[in-house]
Amino acid sequence: MIFNQKWKCSWSMTASIASGVALISIVHLFLFPVVPSFDYFSVRQVQNSCVPVNGSDGGRSGRDWENLRPIIALESRFPVDSHGAVVYRNTPWKAEIGQWLAGCDSITKEVNITEIIGGRSCQNDCSGQGVCNHEFGKCRCFHGFSGEDCSGRLHLECNHPKTPELPYGRWVVSICPAYCDTTRAMCFCGEGTKYPNRPVAEACGFQINLPSEPGSPKLSDWSKHDLDNIFTTNGSKPGWCNVDPKEAYASKVKFKEECDCKYDCLLGQFCEVPVQCVCINQCSGHGHCRGGFCQCENGWYGADCSIPSVASSVSEWPKWLRPAQLDVPDNAHLTNKTVNLNAVVKKKRPLIYVYDLPPEFNSLLLEGRHFKFECVNRIYDERNATYWTDQLYGAQMALYESLLASPYRTLNGEEADFFFVPVLDSCIITRADDAPHLAMQEHKGLRSSLTLEYYRKAYDHIVEHHSYWNRSSGRDHIWFFSWDEGACYAPKEIWNSMMLVHWGNTNSKHNHSTTAYWADNWDKIPSDKRGTHPCFDPDKDLVLPAWKRPDTSALSTKLWDRYSMGIRQKLAEEFGSSPTKNGTLGKQHAQDVIVTPDRSQNYHEDLASSVFCGVLPGDGWSGRMEDSILQGCIPVVIQDGIFLPYENVLNYESFAVRIREDEIPNLIKILRGFNDTEKAFKLANVQKIWQRFLYRDNVLLEAERQKTAFSRAEDWAVEFLQLVEDDVFTTFVQVLHYKLHNDPWRRQLSYLKKDFRLPQECLGTN
Repeated sequence: MIFNQKWKCSWSMTASIASGVALISIVHLFLFPVVPSFDYFSVRQVQNSCVPVNGSDGGRSGRDWENLRPIIALESRFPVDSHGAVVYRNTPWKAEIGQWLAGCDSITKEVNITEIIGGRSCQNDCSGQGVCNHEFGKCRCFHGFSGEDCSGRLHLECNHPKTPELPYGRWVVSICPAYCDTTRAMCFCGEGTKYPNRPVAEACGFQINLPSEPGSPKLSDWSKHDLDNIFTTNGSKPGWCNVDPKEAYASKVKFKEECDCKYDCLLGQFCEVPVQCVCINQCSGHGHCRGGFCQCENGWYGADCSIPSVASSVSEWPKWLRPAQLDVPDNAHLTNKTVNLNAVVKKKRPLIYVYDLPPEFNSLLLEGRHFKFECVNRIYDERNATYWTDQLYGAQMALYESLLASPYRTLNGEEADFFFVPVLDSCIITRADDAPHLAMQEHKGLRSSLTLEYYRKAYDHIVEHHSYWNRSSGRDHIWFFSWDEGACYAPKEIWNSMMLVHWGNTNSKHNHSTTAYWADNWDKIPSDKRGTHPCFDPDKDLVLPAWKRPDTSALSTKLWDRYSMGIRQKLAEEFGSSPTKNGTLGKQHAQDVIVTPDRSQNYHEDLASSVFCGVLPGDGWSGRMEDSILQGCIPVVIQDGIFLPYENVLNYESFAVRIREDEIPNLIKILRGFNDTEKAFKLANVQKIWQRFLYRDNVLLEAERQKTAFSRAEDWAVEFLQLVEDDVFTTFVQVLHYKLHNDPWRRQLSYLKKDFRLPQECLGTN
């Protein structure tokens, strides 16, 4: 950690701005052009700040569109500050982006979009073992079921094939010496026990070898079961499957401490408390969450049951489909076969189509998780109140849920500006060792290779079943790679698309896998699968912040110390303030600079009381940037060629400091070179942008669900309702807005020319 203890100063400044008067140097650091504001949560749309022009530009040719020149230069209307930033919605953006957004951030009016309300039925109504996609008439089958009508049964073993040495097969998380539920590859006590539905998770059923020397961990022996500690009915020490929770809590009986409650939907030491499972958007109030998979009510479908069919009640439609004018075909009464209906809805662009992929890419990865905290940003307690997790990868679920409930969502792919492909790689990675049916053995133990295969299969599916990919070779498609190495292991077929990542490695310096964990290493993936693309392309991709727990006392997650590409070691060598094993300090250690390998006992308080905070890599990416911004200190970025959240769209020079890795010996000199005015300027900008590092939209969606279901508002909900600035999701939409109008390829599309009436200065600008 790097902390430069906060300096003490008291200052205030007021200024007035008059037309034609140049700002003096100190004033222009703090005053920026005023832009319109909007009610963020109630509207959830980017409102208009452009002046409309008379007439339609729909008749212009692509060549005319491309050659238009601004009548009023955005550079003049929205000048840059001393760091080359333009302020838009209280945030310093890169000049060209900030100027465009500040002047032309939206269409001038809503447009009529014809939404498709599905009416197609599915074969045999999916046999009651799946959800029917009523747009295409295709079944989405629950865990353990397959086929066109979900009547086929899958057999998902818990164990790998046995050998004489390993009677339960080699280790896998689902390894089971008791009853295996082969619909989900999960282990339970089974019939003949007092609690047959009690999970027997992993180490619970096997012998534990005591540590060979003090301080060493206990190790499970996967070749030897421990059935006595599972099935025995001994009065003083019954097996796990026969332990009465009341007696155990009263310390009347003993039980194996390695047994606990890891599966979702259950709480208590003995899984005796049923609670709400985690599903995407909790099934939007139109379905039942069965272990992670939404079982939708009649008339609803989609991964979160948010899509109405013709059998649904219009009064229950989601906000993003209302108010709607239904268009019923004239010949609908002439056929007994239900058809899709059209609903005309007024919407503002950008419009995003979210693929309803087969559940193997999302819902099935949530259903049957062996560890309830895996790849989700929340679970539920005994009151079914929300318990927010510290899962950094929860950002993927948060963005997915926000998109599904967003006013920018459309069911009409022909009208869509962007296409989101919901592959939950955070679940794929964390569950890679969960069960044999995930087929890790085919990928030589590389989780990176397994994940690439999932993305490639998703690509194959949308190319085979949809027509949208070919219109742009995937350039208008969006994929989220949430894991440590980002999109490094994206299959070559999808590289034209926009990648959302947490790790913006351009490979300009660190041109190989940066993780020390071999299973995530992508160097070994053959080029015929991965291609030769970099991990991150700042011209088309975007780095999003990691998930941070929306806790009222601390909005950021714990510190994760790992390998850091050797950068932390260099800092310790130069500035270490804790003695090494040899009793030496860093070459340039100073009393007001703390560089220590020790984990801080008051991490967030230390950050909040510091001017500068180090933003260094972990084993791949880390949450240091988010920690710095959320605790209000100036980020000091030391990771060459690695883009941080929004760095290709926001002006980092306005609120952060970047130091090259070869400049580490001069670190303190560089930081001491900033005067109080510049530090105050950067800290003020940090204060302006911190909410863009929170997934507020997703948090408030959950708050709304809790209020609807239980008529309660938790402390976190009350606190987040007080926040009014743009969050992660709004920032993401703003970036799409800019991309939509400033990608030369997109400006050739006829639907843009038809539906957008923009000021002349907004057309043809890059």
